[in-house]
Amino acid sequence: MIEREIIATAERHLSRRCKHMKSLIRTHGPSTLGARRRDPFHVLTSSIIGQQLSSKAADTIQARVHALVGAKARLTPAQLLSVTPEQLRSCGLSNAKAKWLRAASEKVLTGELDFKQLARADDATALKTLDDLPGVGLWTAQMFMIFALDRLDIFSMGDVGLRNGVNRLFNQGARLDEPATLEIVQRWAPYRSLASWYLWRVTDSDLNAWT
Repeated sequence: MIEREIIATAERHLSRRCKHMKSLIRTHGPSTLGARRRDPFHVLTSSIIGQQLSSKAADTIQARVHALVGAKARLTPAQLLSVTPEQLRSCGLSNAKAKWLRAASEKVLTGELDFKQLARADDATALKTLDDLPGVGLWTAQMFMIFALDRLDIFSMGDVGLRNGVNRLFNQGARLDEPATLEIVQRWAPYRSLASWYLWRVTDSDLNAWT
């Protein structure tokens, strides 16, 4: 969890550095990023399920997987390993995602993936550890860093919603190239995760997974 005082400090910083962030903070109010503790395995599996899908499609498949394994609030490694890849695919998952979910489950149960150790690692080490997991690319690793590890200074250049948000605020919706985007995003450091939260409010009004 992130302390409310830290969020307030971050919002003051963003407001001073960027008039667009100042406006978003006024419109949407205090960020709820890090307001509650999230189960790291659930965040990881949800991110894998949601890769390259709209929020609505990801939520639908997530609900089917929960129903299949009998999960309530969160998924567990044992639950995902209790069903076959074929059963997971019947929920709408690709063959690859079904394999990745099971691989992540096995690594957690064997201790190869230790979330407590990951939480103690610096950003670069944690990002590499996650990126090396089967099916966990850079975007998934970055979402995990923000929502499971409560890291404050992560911005995913591969997130379409974030890039669209920057385009909308700074270039009337026209696509900005990577160097121009990075120059804008840099002004939000060291609170780029908070800036991302506000950008998602702009570009994805149906977003409910990351609140």
